[in-house]
Amino acid sequence: MPSPRSSRERRTGSGSSRLEFLSLVSQRSPGAPDSPSRRKEPGSSAAAPLPEEDCMKLNPSFLGIALSSLLAIDLWASKRLGVCAGEGSAWGSARPLMKVIEISGHGVPWLLGTFYGLCQSDSSAAREVLLNLLFALLLDLVLVAVVKGLVKRPRPTHNKMDMFVTISVDKYSFPSGHATRAALVCRFILRHLVLAVPLRVLVVLWALIVSISRVMLGRHNMTDVLFGLLLGYALYSVVEHCWLSPLSAPALFALWSH
Repeated sequence: MPSPRSSRERRTGSGSSRLEFLSLVSQRSPGAPDSPSRRKEPGSSAAAPLPEEDCMKLNPSFLGIALSSLLAIDLWASKRLGVCAGEGSAWGSARPLMKVIEISGHGVPWLLGTFYGLCQSDSSAAREVLLNLLFALLLDLVLVAVVKGLVKRPRPTHNKMDMFVTISVDKYSFPSGHATRAALVCRFILRHLVLAVPLRVLVVLWALIVSISRVMLGRHNMTDVLFGLLLGYALYSVVEHCWLSPLSAPALFALWSH
């Protein structure tokens, strides 16, 4: 009959042989996948993969590069053309004249002038034209304010905030409200007022000079003015489509009948 000591020795020997076998298996299979309990230490030499957003930054798209380049050119050219941005600028002596042109394209004189003409007009046809011009000017103010509030592009760094009658959104630059209004009023006058050819040329030149003065005064970048001109040109089409007449808005015209 075997003694208890011999049985304990056999169990100890079998246990040690099993541990040796497991250690040999682990040494011969270094490529085996790690278990959840065997995580890599923070100091491991294996590099972690880059986040997806970092990979996108390291590989910018062609469209992103093109837009960034156009923005840089826009800022550079606008600063070079801001020759009346201050009294010490290249054309600083012409700054007072540029500010007079600025006022000629401001919304307040146009709104007050149109409203006064509407109140003094005795012709139903003239009241119809002036009422639609007032509607166009109000629509222009609202649309430009909404776009400026959404885009929130700051004005050029070389601009002096000495503008005539500003509101909260006027601290933003895109788009140019003067350029939008100039294009809108220009199309409106050429379409609904019978003018001689020299006067029509003067109206077009006024719209162009008002738009160019925005860059020369340092108020806007070139893209602000270009987009403003396109927006004003398109806005007139909206006004023409929603034209107010005694048939479409009789209650509104009854307010101005004498």
